[in-house]
Amino acid sequence: MVYLGNEQGSKAYRLFDPTAYRLFDPTTQKIRVSRDVKFKEDEAWDWKDYMSEHINNEPEWIDFKIENLETTDEHHDLDIQPNDEDNNFPNNDDDYTTSTTNSPSQSQTLHIPSTISSRVNSQVTPINSIQSTYQSDSGFRTMEDLFENTERLLLVEDEPKNYKEASTDQKWIEAMKVELDSINRNNTWELTTLPKGHKAIGLKWVFKTKKDANGNIVKHKARLVAKGYIQEHGIDFEEVFAPVARMETIRLLLAIAANNKWEVHHLDVKSAFLHGDLKEEVYVSQPEGFIEKENSGKVYRLIKALYGLKQAPRAWNIKLDKTLKSLDFKKYALEQAIYTKTTKDSTLLIGVYVDDLIITGTSKEEIDKFKAQMEENFEMSDLGLLAYYLGIEVTQAGGNISIKQSAYATKILKKVGMLDCNETLIPMDPGTRLTKNTEGTMVNSSKYRSLIGCLRYLLHTRPDLSYSIGLLSHFMQEPKEQHMKAIRQVLRYVKGTINYGITYKHNGGNKIQGFSDSSYGVNTQEGKGTTGIIFYYGDSPISWSTKKQDTVALSSCESEFIAATQALWLKGLLSRLTHSNEEKVTIMVDNKSAIELIKNPVFHGRSKHIDTKYHFIRECVERKDLQDEFISGEYQKADILTKALPKIKFLTMRQLIGVKDLGDSD
Repeated sequence: MVYLGNEQGSKAYRLFDPTAYRLFDPTTQKIRVSRDVKFKEDEAWDWKDYMSEHINNEPEWIDFKIENLETTDEHHDLDIQPNDEDNNFPNNDDDYTTSTTNSPSQSQTLHIPSTISSRVNSQVTPINSIQSTYQSDSGFRTMEDLFENTERLLLVEDEPKNYKEASTDQKWIEAMKVELDSINRNNTWELTTLPKGHKAIGLKWVFKTKKDANGNIVKHKARLVAKGYIQEHGIDFEEVFAPVARMETIRLLLAIAANNKWEVHHLDVKSAFLHGDLKEEVYVSQPEGFIEKENSGKVYRLIKALYGLKQAPRAWNIKLDKTLKSLDFKKYALEQAIYTKTTKDSTLLIGVYVDDLIITGTSKEEIDKFKAQMEENFEMSDLGLLAYYLGIEVTQAGGNISIKQSAYATKILKKVGMLDCNETLIPMDPGTRLTKNTEGTMVNSSKYRSLIGCLRYLLHTRPDLSYSIGLLSHFMQEPKEQHMKAIRQVLRYVKGTINYGITYKHNGGNKIQGFSDSSYGVNTQEGKGTTGIIFYYGDSPISWSTKKQDTVALSSCESEFIAATQALWLKGLLSRLTHSNEEKVTIMVDNKSAIELIKNPVFHGRSKHIDTKYHFIRECVERKDLQDEFISGEYQKADILTKALPKIKFLTMRQLIGVKDLGDSD
């Protein structure tokens, strides 16, 4: 049979994932419709023999019938009736193409449009002159256009799932060789015989097409990964924890850099985990496709870590920590992934997230000097000014630094098929009430959890989504249709605000100010309140959260205490990063009873139901570490984090907290 195209009216996706096909059987001269088709890609139909046997010098094709091929119960049969009036190809159908290959065993195959009429009165044309038959002015595309589109489609490639698939493509073969060269240069392993009592850990190739923020392919990366899931604690590994910088710390670094008009640079360590030294005795098998024939029975003993080993992140972090300390950097006890170096003339700040380093400081010369020092110790990629970091797009212009996640938001919308959805102005209507009831239609819980996970990562630059996504996170165990409907509204809001983000300004201020608010029993079955806190460095937000309270509140003033622990942490971190004296942090609340409770011990009798862990705040106020001030609810910035607001108020509060449209030009 010969493939003719997709059946008209089919729900299958053309070109990319076809699930229904139209087929012409030259032996029976019938068209068959089937969803169960196996292609012989290395063979082609011999049209010359067919022409000589069946056409017999007739200028036209003879009549042929259309019939259905048996289909599964999942798909209904198609009832196609001949139409004598339809004697031409429809002008709006361009579902034909010509495929070619470099293999000499393959030749061109003619693909005729999917909607073929019962009688075709077109002149039979040899394959090599078919291009002249189809003209663009008659609704058809030329072969030149088809070849151009085919070339573009070939660029949309899937990443190989295993070595067998990758071994047929030269670019992935080269990527694997680059990975092995890197492993050998670092003296990661040595070939040896497996000792008795030891097991060799298997290896696997993992392939990844790396792209930039615009979706352009940057490189094809092959990674050799150990199957660390078979490791046993106490035998193959001990400690595994490795710290990374918190996102609020990264935002604080950017805010400090913008306020002082410092440049922020980005370094990436190539094959970082291969630099970590191993303490344990670990053996791995030889990688698939690169087994030495003369030593096929031997294994590798690891001297340094490989990706996939449970202890690999920790081994790399220890190596990096020693290197930075040897360069006179100091680590902050409350943030293990931040390093500082201060001299009389300069300050240098380093933020570490696994193998990504962001560097900022007073002097460009000091930054360049640090880069040179790191390149002496590791193989580095100097990415220049920070522009894309952990899915966050960073723009540095005029001393200001802006962050947004437009590309990531677009990826989410594309994943769920909502790129062309209608937009909405608010993520959740004020009257929405979501509960964990047993009624309603269940939805796919895996899909629901996946969407929540994607949206939660979007919160790194979007505090305006904090309440709605936080509330929807409560229903991941047994999500119902009402919960999925609420997620779709959030996605529609994301579609309308895809370029929104935060800007840290030059001379925007260098003091930390917090806002704390709570809603009493809003949208919760247990009657527990919702706490919202947001902290600013100058005029821009650096830390925010929405949290359901752990206990049922007997007084709405209790939630105001929770912000204090975050305030104390930020206060100490800022002092360490800027090497300045710790200044009092002001927390703005719209509850006078909370302020009185902190200041006046007489209220203790009325507040003894409050957990004792919050009472240390009174001591902080007495030591002048913190200061609580009253603010009207109209200007309470944390209000947007505690409840779904009406449209006008939501838009006003969104502007007030600092989330703004950053446009496309960034």
